[in-house]
Amino acid sequence: MAPHSNYDEEEDIDFSDLREQYEVRLDEGLDTFVVVDGCPKVPEDSKAKLVKFLCKKLSDAGKVKPEGVFMPLNEETGQTEGYAFVEYETPEQALAACKKLSGLPLDKKHTIYINKLTDIEHFGREGKVKEEYVEPAYEPFVEQEHLRSWLEDPSARDQMIMFRGDSVGVFWNKKKDTPEQIVDRVHWTESFVQWSPLGTYLTSIHAQGVQLWGGASWKRIRRFAHPFVNLVDYSPNENYLVTWSNKPITIPDVLPPNFPLTADEDGKNFIIWDIKTGKVIRSFASIEAPEAADKGRKKISWPSFKWSSDDKYVARVVPGQAVQVYQTPEMTLLGKKSIKIDGVVDFEWQPAIPVSGKGKPQTEQLFAYWTPEIGNQTARAGLMSVPSKEIVRTRNLVNVSDCKLHWQNEGKYLCVKVDRHTKTKKSNYTSLEFFRVTEKNIPVEIVELKQVVVNFSWEPKGDRFVFITVDEAVAGAAVAPKTNVHFYAPEKTKSGIPGEWMCTKTVEKKNSNAIYWAPKGRFAVIATVHSQQSFELEFWDFDFEGEKQKQEKAPANKDLACNLMLMATAEHYGVTDVEWDPTGRYVATSASFWKHQMENGYHLYDFKGQLLREEHIERFNQFLWRPRPPTMLTKEDLKTIRKNLREYSRQFDEEDEFEESFKNKEVVEARKRLLDEWRAWRERCERELERDRKEAGWTPPVAVEGGEETVVEEIVEEVIEEKEEEIQ
Repeated sequence: MAPHSNYDEEEDIDFSDLREQYEVRLDEGLDTFVVVDGCPKVPEDSKAKLVKFLCKKLSDAGKVKPEGVFMPLNEETGQTEGYAFVEYETPEQALAACKKLSGLPLDKKHTIYINKLTDIEHFGREGKVKEEYVEPAYEPFVEQEHLRSWLEDPSARDQMIMFRGDSVGVFWNKKKDTPEQIVDRVHWTESFVQWSPLGTYLTSIHAQGVQLWGGASWKRIRRFAHPFVNLVDYSPNENYLVTWSNKPITIPDVLPPNFPLTADEDGKNFIIWDIKTGKVIRSFASIEAPEAADKGRKKISWPSFKWSSDDKYVARVVPGQAVQVYQTPEMTLLGKKSIKIDGVVDFEWQPAIPVSGKGKPQTEQLFAYWTPEIGNQTARAGLMSVPSKEIVRTRNLVNVSDCKLHWQNEGKYLCVKVDRHTKTKKSNYTSLEFFRVTEKNIPVEIVELKQVVVNFSWEPKGDRFVFITVDEAVAGAAVAPKTNVHFYAPEKTKSGIPGEWMCTKTVEKKNSNAIYWAPKGRFAVIATVHSQQSFELEFWDFDFEGEKQKQEKAPANKDLACNLMLMATAEHYGVTDVEWDPTGRYVATSASFWKHQMENGYHLYDFKGQLLREEHIERFNQFLWRPRPPTMLTKEDLKTIRKNLREYSRQFDEEDEFEESFKNKEVVEARKRLLDEWRAWRERCERELERDRKEAGWTPPVAVEGGEETVVEEIVEEVIEEKEEEIQ
C-alpha cells in the first residue's frame, strides 16, 4: 500500500468558509453601473467628445463624470464598440436612468437603451439564454375596434352615461324619446365613472386600480394597477393618465407574476402612466403644505399635476417654494431643477397656444401663478414662459386675501380674481385683473367691485364673461344672502380688436350660484345648484337675432358686442349638476343620490330652455355626456357650412319630419298588430268552446219559430249606505 501523503490530508480539510469569504463577488458594488447600448461608433480621437456628450444626456437621472464612463475600442477597426459602461453615484440613480432614459434619442440615427449591469448575472445565468438563436413566433395581426366609432352615427347623435343604483349604462340621446340603450352593466365601477377628455375611453374605478373601456363592444382596453385609487386625471390629448390614492403604495417583498409596480413605487401616492403602453412613467409622493401639517384631515387640490395644452409638460406646485415642471416623455425636471418662486400658492397653464396678430403661434408655453404678501413684499400675479423660465409679466397686488386664476379657453385672456380686504380687515371686496395675453406688452385692465365675486366664467371661444357677486353675509344668518348676476361684453371697435369690457346687464336679488356656458359659446345657463330652497334655471342668449336689446349698464354712446336676451326659465327640484352636450344642442340637469335622496333623476332641455324629457330614477348618481374630439374640418369648410346653413337646416327639418311620421307609423302598426292578435285569440277561444260543448254533449237551445221569448226579471235590493239624521 502506498504511504498516506500530506496532499491527501489537505483534501480532507473543508475550505468552503474561506472560499466564500474571499470569493470575488461580481454583483457587489456593481448596482451603480449601467450598460448603455446604441451609442455611435466613432474613432478614438472623437471618443472624448462622445463621452462628454453622453454624460450630458445621462445626467438627467443623476451625476455622471467622464471618468465614470468606460467605452471599449475595437482594435481591428479603431472605433468604439457602440456601447458603454457608466457609473452613477447611487443605485437609485442607476435605476432611474434605466426607467427614464432608456429609449432616449441621441440624434436622428441613434437611440440609446439602458440596462443595469447586474442584469447580466440575472439573465445571463446558465439556462436563461439559449446558445442557438431561435426566431420568435409572431402573433397574427388582429384588427382592433375603432375607439371613435360612435362618431360615425349618421344622425350625429351624442352618447351619455347614466349611473343609477349599481348599474352603469351607455345610451344614445333621442331628443324627446327615451334614450336608446347601448350597453348596461351591473357593478361596472366601485365608486364613479369618468370620460377621457376626447371621449375615447370610459374610466371605471376599483379597489385594485383603474380600467379603461371603449370600442363598439365596450371591451376593456387597458388596466392600471394602483391599490385604493381615489382620483384620476388625463392629459389633454389622452397620452397620459394620473392616478392618486390617499394611502401610500406598499410593495410586497415577493412580487406576484407580471406585477406592474416596482420597489420604486413604494410609499408613493401619485403614478403617471403611459396610456398606450400601460407602463409606469414615474411615481411621486404627496407634498404637504406647511400649514396643513398639524390640521388632522388633509385636503388635496385636484388636479395636483397640471398639463400643458400639448401634453409636453406637466407640473405641480411645492407650496410656498417652487413649481416643478417635468417634460415628457422622459418625465425629467426641466433644466434639472425646480422653478423657485417664493411663496407660490397656485398656478395654471395656458389652456391653448393662441395665434398672435401676425398669424403665428407662440413659440413657448405660458403659465400664470400668484404669490401672497410676504413681509414687506406685496402679493403678485405673474406670467412665466416655458422652457425659458422667463417672467414675461407681473402685477403687484395689495390687501389680498385670496386669488383665483381664470384662463379663457383659447388662451387669449387671463382673469385674476383678487379677493381683497380693507385695511381694518372688517369687510371684503373683489377686483378683476384682466391680462390681454396676445396684445403687445400684455396690458392689464381692471374691474373694481364693491361686492365679493363667488363665481366667474369666460365664454368659450369668445371674449365675454359672467360673474356672480354677493353682499357679505351677516354672521349667524339662517338664510344665505341674495346674489347678483353680472353680464359683461367688450366694446366694438373699428380695428376689430375687442375694446374695454363693460357691464351690459345686472340681474339683482337672485339665488343663482353657478354659470354653465354652451361649449361653442353664445348660450349660457345661470343656475342655483345644491340648494333645497331654490332651484332656478335661466337660459340666456348673448347674440339674440331679434330686436336690439337695451344695454342697461353700458353708456349710451357705447356699442357692446352683445345682444342679451333671457329665452326661458325653468325649475328642477334638488338640482345638483348641469351638463351641456358637446354640440351645445341640449342641456341635462340632474339631482344626484350622492348629494341628497329626494326626487333623484334628470331633466333634458334644448338650448332654448324647452323641457324635452323628464325621468325620475331611484338612486340616480351620475349623468355625463360623452365628449367629442376637435373637428377635423378646416376653417374654409366651416365657413362654407355657415354660409349654407339654411340648406342644411332644411335637410335636418325634413329628416325630423320623416322620423316623426315614422314614429306615428310605428304606433299605428303596433295598435293594428295588437288588434289582430286579439281577434285571433277570440277566434281560437270560440273554436275551443265549440269543441268543449260537443265533448260534453251540450247543444244550445233552438228558438221556436213564431214563439214568444220569456224574459225573467229579478230585482235585487242592496243597502249601500244607511245614515240617521236628527231633525229638530
